[in-house]
Amino acid sequence: QVQLVESGGGLVQAGGSLRLSCAASGRTFSNYAMGWFRQAPGQEREFVASINWRGSNTYYADSVKGRFTISRDNAKNAVYLEMSSLKPEDTAVYYCAAGNTGWARATENEYGYWGQGTQVTVSS
Repeated sequence: QVQLVESGGGLVQAGGSLRLSCAASGRTFSNYAMGWFRQAPGQEREFVASINWRGSNTYYADSVKGRFTISRDNAKNAVYLEMSSLKPEDTAVYYCAAGNTGWARATENEYGYWGQGTQVTVSS
């Protein structure tokens, strides 16, 4: 069973930065893509970013392109989301997701495992 545990969320002022981490266990981490999604209150969960199995290919939602960076460390079984120039509209619960194959993009059914989420709140 794959387990994903997010950390690093919190309260930050607009324009600030945060780094989210996701620790994975339960299968060979380096074989699979990883992604980040988010869900704001009253809204559906949406894609944020994804990274392929070896970290050589990334994909971003237009809303975060140029501000967020996804990365992974296969030696540590971890994926990260570096967020900068944060805006109040980035406020959401952020979820880490593990892909079903070595590459995944924005569709939720490309991901078979999900973490419990970490809250990010950006104040204006």
